[in-house]
Amino acid sequence: MTSVLDYFATLVADDDTLPVTETALTLAQDAYPDVDLQATLAEIDELALRLKRRLPGEATLTDRIGTLNRFFFRELGFAGNVNDYYDPDNSHLNIVLKRRRGIPISLAVLYMELGEQIGVSVKGVGFPGHFLLRVTLPEGDVMLDPTTGQSLSEAQMVDMLEPYLSHSSGDSIGNALRMLLQPATGREIIARMLRNLKAIYVQTERWQRLLAVQQRLVILLPGSIEEVRDRGFAYARLDYLRPALEDLERYLDDRPDADDAMAVESQLHELRQRTDHGDDDQG
Repeated sequence: MTSVLDYFATLVADDDTLPVTETALTLAQDAYPDVDLQATLAEIDELALRLKRRLPGEATLTDRIGTLNRFFFRELGFAGNVNDYYDPDNSHLNIVLKRRRGIPISLAVLYMELGEQIGVSVKGVGFPGHFLLRVTLPEGDVMLDPTTGQSLSEAQMVDMLEPYLSHSSGDSIGNALRMLLQPATGREIIARMLRNLKAIYVQTERWQRLLAVQQRLVILLPGSIEEVRDRGFAYARLDYLRPALEDLERYLDDRPDADDAMAVESQLHELRQRTDHGDDDQG
């Protein structure tokens, strides 16, 4: 039987074939082990069929986007979960489908899937603080807010960007904006979803859930030694001392001059003492 992490590793093995919707849905397995992935994917396909029936035979690209927006936001009622933005279920597509509420990136994943199924090229954009959608029309690209479907002007996006920039000139803000509006890769989308969950679980001290997220991040981002370090810290929180030692030692071997090297070494010292005293409950 394939484990949850083996399945995830298979999905994210190749950037060219990474299925964003299916991979995003698997994140729910950590909170909902019995989630029926195929039934949920079939539910999304059924929504796409309903959407297709609303399209006239010779629908233009503009027609398709208009119909998609009406279907997604008005008929189905998808919207941002403004009442409980930091609920982890906002990142679990099975629950987002049921509640019709989510955060920008989870709504964007569903919107992109429906768009793809009706022949509309919609790209995700990893904008700071608020994931966006980028739709290419004959007259140019349009940026959409995935919580409302509204198009965003450059001035609106500059306003959204300003809190994330130190004192910058208009030219540098414009350049930063153009860089930030590049389409996100599938791997970047999944990493952002995982890091959203990571931030929530750190804040709420849900260490077992955090470890599950860290396991996925280490698989997804094999070049990121920082995620190995953070998995080590998660192991330590759960008293999995030996795997914690392995991860943190691996981090320092790779980054001996890291800014946090002293803090990591201090954690390692404590872990070694506890291991010597036989405190590792998990073996």
